[in-house]
Parts: sequence; C-alpha cells; structure tokens
Amino acid sequence: MNKTPECTPLQLALCQLDRVAKKIKLDPCIHEKLKHPKTILIVSVPIKMDNGKLEVFTGYRVQHNIDRGPSKGGIRFHPDVSLDEVQAMAMWMTWKCAVMGLPYGGAKGGVCCDPKKLSDRELEKVTRRFTTEITPFIGPRKDIPAPDVYTNPQTMAWMMDTFSMHSAHAVPSVVTGKPLEIGGSYGRNEATARGCVFAAEEFMRFRGKDIRESTVVIQGYGNAGAFAHKIAQAEGAKVIAVSDSKAGITNPEGLDYEAVSAFKEETGSVKNFPGAKNITNRKLLELECDLLIPAALGNQITAENAPRIRAGLIAEAANGPTTEEANIILHRRKIPVIPDIVASAGGVVVSCFEWAQNLMGYFWTAEEVSTRLNDVMSLACRRVWDISREKKIDLRLAAYIVAVSRVAEAARLRGIYP
Repeated sequence: MNKTPECTPLQLALCQLDRVAKKIKLDPCIHEKLKHPKTILIVSVPIKMDNGKLEVFTGYRVQHNIDRGPSKGGIRFHPDVSLDEVQAMAMWMTWKCAVMGLPYGGAKGGVCCDPKKLSDRELEKVTRRFTTEITPFIGPRKDIPAPDVYTNPQTMAWMMDTFSMHSAHAVPSVVTGKPLEIGGSYGRNEATARGCVFAAEEFMRFRGKDIRESTVVIQGYGNAGAFAHKIAQAEGAKVIAVSDSKAGITNPEGLDYEAVSAFKEETGSVKNFPGAKNITNRKLLELECDLLIPAALGNQITAENAPRIRAGLIAEAANGPTTEEANIILHRRKIPVIPDIVASAGGVVVSCFEWAQNLMGYFWTAEEVSTRLNDVMSLACRRVWDISREKKIDLRLAAYIVAVSRVAEAARLRGIYP
C-alpha cells in the first residue's frame, strides 16, 4: 500500500483552521480573512563573512493577525527555514496567544542559515542586518519578536540594540527574551518548559492521575527539553529517556538532570551517557511512558509511527510535532494530546509579562512571574478541558475552538477596513 504523503506545515495549519471553522460554523468572510497572513516580508541579508567573502542569506517575517493586538512570535536561525514553515507558525502563534487570553496576534520569523557554521561575529552581523531590514515593520505596538530555534537572549540583545540605534533611544519592549540586565524577565528562559510541565500536571489531575507517580520521555534537549527534564524531575516524575539531534538515551531507573546536562555540556550530546542505553529518536517516541514531551522540531509523530506510540499523555512542547493524520490515530487510540498552542504557550505568556514590565518600567520577582504563569495556564487548561468534555472532542480541536472563536469575534467587532 502506498504511503500517504505528509502535508506541509502550512497545509496542516490551514487544515486545522478548516476543521474548526466547520465545527463552529465560522462566518465564511472571517474564515477567508484568517486563512491569509496580514503581512509577508522576504528580505535579503547580505553578510561579509570572516574570510572576506560575501554571503547572502534569506530572512522572513510573517505577521498573521493583529485583531487582538500587536503581533508576537519568535525568530529562528535554521538551514530549513522556509516561507511555508514561517507562515504556518505565525498562524499557530495567533491561536496560541488567543487560547491563552493574551492581547496579541501571531507572527513568526527566521533566517535560512546554519548557525553552527557561523562564528559569533557572523551571527551578530546576520542578526543586526536582518533586524535592520525588518525595522520598519516591528515595534512595541506593532510586532514583538522573541527567541526561537537557535536564537537566544544574546540574539534578542543584538536585535534590541539595533532597533534602538535606529530609534535614537533605548526601546527594550521591542523584543522579549532579553537578558535580565537589559530588561528581561525572571523565568523567561524556562517558561516554555515550565508551562508545558504545568499543563501536563493539570490534564493529569483532570484525569485522576499524579505526575509524581509518572514516567516521562522527552524528545529534544534544547532549551525546552532540558528545562522540561529539570522541572519534571523536581515535581517528582521519573524521566526515563531523553534525546538530542544526534541520539537518544534511556534508563528505566531514571536519568538525573544535573548529570545528563553536565555530560551534554562536556561532550556536545547525550549520546553514550554512562549507565544509559543509546536509542534512536524514532524508537524513543515509541517507548512506553505516562508522559511524552516532543520538544524538538515539527512532524515527529506521523501516521507511520502513531500506531506504535505507547504514551499515556502527550504534551507538545515543540511547534507542530504531530501531524493531522497522527492526531486522528492517537485520538482513536484514546491517547490525549495537549496541543502545542497550549502546552508550549508558557514562553509567550512570560514574554507578555516581560513586554508589560518593559512598558511599565516596573519589574516582578521570580515568584510573581511563576505564580502569574500558573494562573494563566490553569485558566486556559480548564477552558480547553471543559470544551473537550462538553463537545466530546479531542483536546486539539477544543483548544482551536477557544482560540479561533476569540480571534473571530475580535475580527467581527473591528470589521473590514475601509
């Protein structure tokens, strides 16, 4: 039997919107509006490399929607960045912000480059030139970038400084995810992971389970995956497998966060961690566990491997890790999936806190940030769970109903200009 080809990220995002539109009987005019991004920017990023040669990278910034407020979304540096992917993620950011009740629309951006092959000086040049190219389209009341794949607080510092130089005054609120010393917020670095683990705890509790008695598998050991390991372990869970781009490791007795992190820092990978068995990323996803956290890239759980997934619950810390076909299979198998627009929303929630603190010029303690994050996540999780139970639908569709309904109502109230 021929294998059905998986759809592109944008096709998946549009398919999800169509599914919700049909379910809630969305006004066709609003549906049509929401299918299209407000703004698409494609820019050239010419850089003089350390060897004196000129290389031209391609950068993207897509602003999907601003009906609920300025657009918000990350910037990623990756060799596979494409317009299709960025458009999809901008749309997902719109839904993520809406389901969390944040005063934002969605955006996303990136530069098609391999940061692992660039020096620090070349990375700074790429960041500053890309920021310069998109400067007319971003700002605290327009569009607020943040870190994403292979970008970090230093990247945001360069972006903020570049925008500020063009503005002739400091503008810390133009980006979030900055270092604390220049207006960042406590709790931002671990926010995505903290929100994901908290969401998993909430949905486990709704189902009469306890994370303290659970086994956890984490795919991806970047910022979100590593912090998810740390936080899940601190909550009493047993993390039995983790992976990075090179390999995975597993130990049914549990993997210690401090030891694994130190080993990866020293060797560059979790592969060959003492006392653990090496495993492929594909096999890691199929391990039996109470909680599976995909925290790597998109399209990791597909129609091909979904029948072999043995997790009790999946919490998507990555963007779009589960295809639409896989989501249907998992729902039929009664494996609930906390969708990315909920499970990975901790980062944008604390980004909103950072933006608000910058605008006020008043900063909260780490405890205040954590408490506020838990409050926002708790309200969103409860709303999605209630819709799921009421309509007897999967968690993804329930989350999208909440999100799309909120954006649609904002679009209806604002109308179409002129």
